[in-house]
Amino acid sequence: MSGQSLLVPGELSPTRSVPGNIRRPEYVGKPAPTPYTGPEVQTPETVEAMRVAGRIAARAMEEAAKHIAPGVTTDELDRVAHEYMCDHGAYPSTLGYRGYPKSLCSSVNEVICHGIPDSTVLRDGDIVNLDVTAYIGGVHGDNNATYLVGDVDEESRLLVERTRESLARAIKAVKPGRQINIIGRVIESYAKRFGYGVVRDFTGHGINTSFHSGLIVPHYDSPHATTVMQPGMTFTIEPMLTLGTHEYDMWDDGWTVVTKDRRRTAQFEHTLVVTDSGADILTLP
Repeated sequence: MSGQSLLVPGELSPTRSVPGNIRRPEYVGKPAPTPYTGPEVQTPETVEAMRVAGRIAARAMEEAAKHIAPGVTTDELDRVAHEYMCDHGAYPSTLGYRGYPKSLCSSVNEVICHGIPDSTVLRDGDIVNLDVTAYIGGVHGDNNATYLVGDVDEESRLLVERTRESLARAIKAVKPGRQINIIGRVIESYAKRFGYGVVRDFTGHGINTSFHSGLIVPHYDSPHATTVMQPGMTFTIEPMLTLGTHEYDMWDDGWTVVTKDRRRTAQFEHTLVVTDSGADILTLP
């Protein structure tokens, strides 16, 4: 493992503005979103709108990732993704969600998820996850990926590669008629081959007109995840694998989640729709 020093909070830049003509999600300016009460199965029209949102989110993440390099701040990556989404008529879904202050999540090294972009400077040998969600046409598209910064040690590189593979395997397991816990079973069995921890308390989720619909998609084999997948259901799969424990601590900011043993962690995510024969990924660039 890299001998990098542990992450500490940086300084936040001022809140970025969004042009007034861009439609906001209903939760912006409120302490919490209105609970979703609609169906998990979406109409073809909603799915196609989500494909548009997902494509913008994927391209915004791709654009930000082009700037990943030693010496670049996570705030700069946030700026790039923010401007890309706004330039394409989309609202950055995380901005103002339950008070979250930025337009993407940037989770470096031991940060499992929800790291806040700030003055933190990426270092050679870091790994960084970018989590980008776009809202346009009344729906959300959510994706994330973990990237290497410069020359990364083999243990971290393999963690990233295998976490990406765990997502690919989970997506292949999606079939109508199967219970949703097949997703976590596939991820956990693959991760166990390498002795990785599988984060349990942060999960995939239903997504549509709501950022988080209430549907939970665990990444471990949960006996409670018995919802049967049906064509038209839309949700995310976003496994978080760790080099050590799956247990975590949370920073005082109420968002940044770090591994309890401070070992590294990686994550990948797609938004998808269940089809008659499997899954269709909606967050492709």
